[in-house]
This record gives sequence, structure tokens and C-alpha cells, in this order.
Amino acid sequence: MYSFMGGGLFCAGVGNILLIVSTATDYWMQYRHSNNYMHQGLWRYCVPGKCMTHTDSIAYWDATRAFMILSLLACFLGLVIGVMAFIHYSSFDGFDKTFAAGILFFISCFFVLLAMAVYTGVTVNYYGKRYGNWRFSWSYIMGWVAVVLMFFSGIFYMCAYRMHECPRSSNSR
Repeated sequence: MYSFMGGGLFCAGVGNILLIVSTATDYWMQYRHSNNYMHQGLWRYCVPGKCMTHTDSIAYWDATRAFMILSLLACFLGLVIGVMAFIHYSSFDGFDKTFAAGILFFISCFFVLLAMAVYTGVTVNYYGKRYGNWRFSWSYIMGWVAVVLMFFSGIFYMCAYRMHECPRSSNSR
């Protein structure tokens, strides 16, 4: 049981770091415009030598930002509850902390998956037609890696919950 929780905490910890870096950095997409390479993130866009804040409130940026922030919150809360389950913290005995952490990791996975799907769909349809020379960049890729890590964190914690709920009997035959 503890090996599953340890694996879940490791995946969630790394996933949380990736979510923070992915959300905060400006390399979701790179493109070439007027012989200059530019890049943009969720909060800013950068031209050679200068970065500017997005001033337009475009729905897909707002949706992606909101889903990424909700994912971060769910992941952080899942980490706190997951650590409490790992160390057998006795407060809040009214609910199973292992199950709650697993559910929060799945919720975090769902939110980051929504954020990535919204961003991917709009970017491919808009920039794919407007610019010929563009690509997703490392911040975006970190977001997809975080989806996988959050999913495995949820799986690990659900396995730990299952092992805790259905222990093997010590008397075989």
C-alpha cells in the first residue's frame, strides 16, 4: 500500500511542478512572423527582445488559464491529503484520505486535459491556417506530461485504497 502511495506522491509532486512551470512560462507555441521567431504562453507573447502581456480577453486563453489553475489547486490539495494519508494523520477520520487524494488527482488530470484540449483545438484551427511555420513548444509539452503524471497518481492512490479496503487474509487455508 505504501509503495503505491509513494509512487502516487512522486508522480503528483513532479506533475505539480510541471503544471506550475507550464502555466507560468511563455513557450506554449512558437511561430515565425515577418522573418522573426516569436513565442507565446498563456499570459504573455514575446517578439525578439521584448515580451508583452496579452491584453485581449480571448475565450480560449481564459478557458485554458482557468482549467490550468483549477488543475493546480486540485493537485496541490490532493498532495496535501495524500501526504496526510501516507503519514496516517488522524484528523478528518470521517473520510478515507487515500480515496480522496486519488479522486483529486483524477480531477486535476481532467482539468489539465480540458485545458490542453481547448488550447490544442483552437491553436491548430487558427494558427494552422494563419501561419505556415509554427509549432507547439516545451511549456505545452510539459502540460501533456502533467496529464499523464496526474492520471498515474490517481491510479496509484486508487490501488492503495483498494489494497487498504481489501487486505489479504493472513490465514490461507
